[in-house]
Amino acid sequence: MARPADVVFTGGDVHTLAEPDGVEEAVAVRNGRVARVDSAYEIDFCTGVETTVVDLDGSVLLPGFVDAHTHMLTLGQSRVHADLSGAESQKEALDRLRTDAARNHDWVLGFGWDESDWGTDPAPRRDDLDAISTDRPVAAFRVDLHSVVLNSVALDRLRADLPSDEIRTESGEATGVVVESAVDVVSAAIEPGRERAGTLLRAAIDFAHEHGVTAVHDMVRQSAAPRAYRDLDAADDLDLRVRINYWADHLDAIEELGLRPNHGSEFVRTGAIKTFTDGSIGSQSARVAEPFADEPDETGTWVVPPAEFRTLAERVDDAGLQLAAHAIGDVAIDAVLDVLEDVGDPAARHRIEHLELIDEASIARLSAVDAVASVQPNFHQWAGEDGLYARRLGDERRRRSNPLGRLADADIPIAFGSDGMPMDPLYGIEQAVTAPTAAQRLSVTEALRAYTRGSAYAGYDENRMGTVETGNLADFVVLAESPWEHPERIADIDVVMTVVGGEVVYESRQ
Repeated sequence: MARPADVVFTGGDVHTLAEPDGVEEAVAVRNGRVARVDSAYEIDFCTGVETTVVDLDGSVLLPGFVDAHTHMLTLGQSRVHADLSGAESQKEALDRLRTDAARNHDWVLGFGWDESDWGTDPAPRRDDLDAISTDRPVAAFRVDLHSVVLNSVALDRLRADLPSDEIRTESGEATGVVVESAVDVVSAAIEPGRERAGTLLRAAIDFAHEHGVTAVHDMVRQSAAPRAYRDLDAADDLDLRVRINYWADHLDAIEELGLRPNHGSEFVRTGAIKTFTDGSIGSQSARVAEPFADEPDETGTWVVPPAEFRTLAERVDDAGLQLAAHAIGDVAIDAVLDVLEDVGDPAARHRIEHLELIDEASIARLSAVDAVASVQPNFHQWAGEDGLYARRLGDERRRRSNPLGRLADADIPIAFGSDGMPMDPLYGIEQAVTAPTAAQRLSVTEALRAYTRGSAYAGYDENRMGTVETGNLADFVVLAESPWEHPERIADIDVVMTVVGGEVVYESRQ
């Protein structure tokens, strides 16, 4: 007779997501993995004297969410400094910055402002931040992390290192807004040390658990995060599974060390090599064929030009590594596909991040190269008739942005992530299910599978996580209500419990 389970979850609906309609009543866990999924009657035979029985009380158990594209240090900083996301006016964002100023940090920092929600209020500028402080540096990062506003102190402190062509000006004067690689200069200036990084990551991990996230693909660039993760892991204080997608800046070190995808432990593993091509729609720096509707002379920016990208992609592919290429505008997407058609190895599961303005011809090309579409369903928050994309792109491009439904129709592997805008899988799933057009929408099941097994596949982890199946890690999220029964308000469903390796790491009913 098999040894009894360590933990049994019973009394609810267990959606395995291994098949579109796979539903059971209970799951048994042994040694941190799924031992059996079956009816409550059958699972009852797995219990013993020392088995912990968790009553789901009618809740819905799913595989834990896997966020395939996020920035954990930034999330941690937003928890410790000023979280500007959700601010409904410039004044509210500035008031939150003032609160951070009162904490006496060296830098006054805010993260996640989005002027598209502010009506007629403009985005903040240098003068607005000078009103926060005239003797301490102030920086407010836009939600897309492709632009940041600085006050005069911060601008003067960093000016020598900022690329002059990425400092926005009006009438010859710096507005305080800097974009693209200039943002990297600001990020380097505020980069925390190893101990501080560990504190920030712990805050981000706790936030992730509150939202049902059990694994992340963290985009890491020149920071203490990799060491901090491994320190937490070594101290047995890491209860989030982390796949580190290293920026291309780290490629020399990765090659020298001989790292390959999935090298590491149960909790920290080597991921892809991340690189940009273009910028973002919100910052008007995505590379687009037709100019931005609200900036007729602007067609975006090459952050990494095509020739440089090709050289990098060939090197990554030759080294047996996975590539994760940021491409948002149609021109940038085609530039990436031009390269993947020549160097893409299907076994490598190279990824294209975002793919916001991919057209029908490029969808067919993407399908042919067997790359993963690493996309962010929460971006549909800007795709409404009066939203940011209508202003930036015009109605026609707005309606065909982020065509998740068309990607699914073409059988392209889809991995969902948040890019931290915000980290909230249920919000992203609702955006996918209720998107403006049929080409942009997915069913509830398709969206849930993209945020679980789809993201697991993008990290070569489909045999380890992403479904509730025998042998897989016992990583679960428990929801108070069924997303299938409330598709119009999935974002409002409460996360009751988050489970990693059979251990409850978050519980709302305490």
